[in-house]
Amino acid sequence: MAREVVEVVQRRDRDLASQLRRAVSSVALNLSEGFGNCGGHARVRFETALGSLKEARTGIQVAIAWGYVSEAECSEVLECIVSLGGRVFGLARKR
Repeated sequence: MAREVVEVVQRRDRDLASQLRRAVSSVALNLSEGFGNCGGHARVRFETALGSLKEARTGIQVAIAWGYVSEAECSEVLECIVSLGGRVFGLARKR
């Protein structure tokens, strides 16, 4: 879902699109690493994933503010980010 938004942003702002791409990738990579660790190391990875998720959300909000994309175009991905954020928060707190 985020790929479509990033591709639209890419046409207007390469730097922001690159940062969005890195943030979204970081979420997936840190979640995977967290599941491969135990105890405090897992918690740190899940917390990092949550931070990257918040960065991605803010990046999309910035793209909306700059007029690169509309709120309507981003509503579904932003809803997914909020939902995933709750799950990742739970993972970080369980460890």
